[in-house]
Amino acid sequence: MTGDFDLFEVREPETQSIPFVYNSPHSGRRYPLSFLDQSRLDDRTIRRSEDHYVDELFGAAPAFGAPMLLAHFPRAFVDVNREPYELDPKMFSETLPPYANINSARVAGGLGTIPRIVAENVEIYARRLPLAEALERIEAIYKPYHACLRRLIARTHARFGFGVLIDCHSMPGNIRVAGSGIHPDFIIGDRYGTSASSELSQAALEFLEGLGFLAVRNKPYAGGFITEHYGRPARGLHALQIEVNRALYIDEATLAKRGDFNALAGSIAIFMQQMAEFVADYAGDTALAAE
Repeated sequence: MTGDFDLFEVREPETQSIPFVYNSPHSGRRYPLSFLDQSRLDDRTIRRSEDHYVDELFGAAPAFGAPMLLAHFPRAFVDVNREPYELDPKMFSETLPPYANINSARVAGGLGTIPRIVAENVEIYARRLPLAEALERIEAIYKPYHACLRRLIARTHARFGFGVLIDCHSMPGNIRVAGSGIHPDFIIGDRYGTSASSELSQAALEFLEGLGFLAVRNKPYAGGFITEHYGRPARGLHALQIEVNRALYIDEATLAKRGDFNALAGSIAIFMQQMAEFVADYAGDTALAAE
């Protein structure tokens, strides 16, 4: 199914020196030929759901001492930022198993574990899929990806007694905060305070604003399955989702990088360094308070 490329990789630092794990689950851009044959979309349209080049924007993570997990498979093929079996019964030629979640808002929107659409409600497939196809993708890609992410988080928590997962994404340039004319450059998602401490979220916002960006919290993106599933602040495990506005760094029509792509990556590297320095103090204070 995907034997022509590695499914994902972990870019490791020489030594993990900070309690961070960076994750880029939607920036994969290697499309299995069998998937392209199934799709009714052209080569550019099928890429509309990618978090374009987010793995490169946050690529400095290992240099700062943090591992980075990144997908090579595309989000349109299988979405690991979902429950394992959020499946749309209209997509498949057989009845779904009883454990499938067919009623989630994400399934209703066409963006389940096996997506039905790419961005802007464009249908991916010309015909229904065999159920075995979906289950194979989940077994071969989804489950190994999450097993790897769990290992990285557990290793980090065991080493430092504290851990921060930064789940890295991008958003369309036309996104705005509902009820306002605000078009944010970045959105920090913490599931409304349940996946990370407010101190971490506020620090992230302040660092981005200090770099000259317009940053907001949770609206319209509060974090997906990964943020919700792995964030356990009471146990010293914090998960933040960060969304970058694509209009800052690509031409959304051609998907070509803009000339200031490297400048944005440099600003994000400064942000990452600032977060590492903040967490070094914050984790120490938290540990002392617990004693």
